Amino acid sequence: MKKTTEFMKLYDQMIDLSVREGYGDPFTYGRGKEIYLAEWLGHTVASTLAGSDGYDQDGNPVEYKSTINSQIRATYNGVSVQDSWDEQVEYLETNKIGKYKNHFFSRFDETGLVEVWSMDSDRVLELLLPKLSKKFHKKNKGKDPRLGASLSKKEIYTFGTRLL
Repeated sequence: MKKTTEFMKLYDQMIDLSVREGYGDPFTYGRGKEIYLAEWLGHTVASTLAGSDGYDQDGNPVEYKSTINSQIRATYNGVSVQDSWDEQVEYLETNKIGKYKNHFFSRFDETGLVEVWSMDSDRVLELLLPKLSKKFHKKNKGKDPRLGASLSKKEIYTFGTRLL
């Protein structure tokens, strides 16, 4: 029989807590960071992995982006491609990026949460649309035709609001 370590006990406690609170698996993708950030912000954690990551104090759906890189950035990957650029913009504004009034960007390191920024969806769209347009209109889309783009540290620092 294997020894039960402190790590294993804490892991089991995290699973138990997540089941009890309806968070889902805290170890799937970046779910643990989403749960942590929602709690830190005083938000409600979304009960599923699809759709919004959380809900603010007024019940508005919000988007969380986190990284463990040495520099903060926010990556929007796997964006479904629509038939025309006009339809793509409509999709981004109503179903994807614009759907979430506020976007929150966080960076974690080995010590935990080290910085948090917020940005409204209008600004996020303003910054991402030119990048996504370039990829949308690219002739060779590669193996994965879905769109993706990132906000850089400079863009987040320039246009975001620092919360931590």
